[in-house]
Amino acid sequence: MASSSTMAGSEGKLFESDGRKTAGPYPGGMGLGLHTGRDPNVKKPGWLRQKAPQGKRFEEVKGSLSRLNLHTVCEEAQCPNIGECWNGGGDGIATATIMLLGDTCTRGCRFCAVKTSRNPAPPDPMEPENTAKAIASWGVDYIVLTSVDRDDLPDGGSGHFAQTVETLKELKPEIMIECLTSDFRGDLKAVDVLVHSGLDVFAHNIETVKRLQRIVRDPRAGYEQSLSVLKHAKISKEGMITKTSIMLGLGETDDELKEAMDDLRAIDVDILTLGQYLQPTPLHLTVKEYVAPEKFAFWKEYGEAIGFRYVASGPLVRSSYRAGELFVQTMVKERSKSLSSQ
Repeated sequence: MASSSTMAGSEGKLFESDGRKTAGPYPGGMGLGLHTGRDPNVKKPGWLRQKAPQGKRFEEVKGSLSRLNLHTVCEEAQCPNIGECWNGGGDGIATATIMLLGDTCTRGCRFCAVKTSRNPAPPDPMEPENTAKAIASWGVDYIVLTSVDRDDLPDGGSGHFAQTVETLKELKPEIMIECLTSDFRGDLKAVDVLVHSGLDVFAHNIETVKRLQRIVRDPRAGYEQSLSVLKHAKISKEGMITKTSIMLGLGETDDELKEAMDDLRAIDVDILTLGQYLQPTPLHLTVKEYVAPEKFAFWKEYGEAIGFRYVASGPLVRSSYRAGELFVQTMVKERSKSLSSQ
């Protein structure tokens, strides 16, 4: 799954049962493992509670998604910020995150609530057009397009992604588009296709520190592979804004997080989001720690001090959290102005 919005997951499948009868309480009959289960000594704090989403724009977007059979990672992962983002938050910049290429992932990361299968349904050929039409009608200023991983497709779905971006820009040229992508199995040609489709921000999540990669992510993902994707996106198009996200509370140390942040700055990543990992079910990764808001504030200050142009850091921050807030929009507009004056 491309997005770490699933840090805030609710009940969700980890693996599809493929129609077989299974024993046990979870899809596929999978039991608890070495890194799963709930830790009774780690209690969820009050600062993680959120009000139920509501509001006029929220209801409009929700209804449109249902009519056009479109998926959002906001809903699939039960993100706690869905109402704030869809309604526009404090700055009035409404953001939605659409999940392309279906709702079933070919990978099984231990943190993620999105359902998985080795053989998901083929992509809907009308999805790029339907998605673009829906978004153009919503009145949102900034859209995040993400997707499940599609290792079953030759290009990993990059062409489908690019077609959606191109169609949306034709219908609404002023909208700003962020693409939160998979690693395309490390295929840099697939990265090129998307980078040159007209998007404004290229995002890909490394999810966690280097030591925890094999515990947290599907074996087909990897720290160096993710860094390679982000680096290639940055150098492939002048002025490209790059972004990534890291979950906290998985057992990482301060030194390991600093190392990851240094590695990201070494490839000139512009934007970093840091948020608390929340366990969707006992089958998923155990929460090792609930990081205090004060520590998140420290990491924001530290990240901006070492050169990130923007750091969003807080317990409920997700990779797509209020992605269109004013600072990011300003960055995009500055880049466009700079390029047009050359």
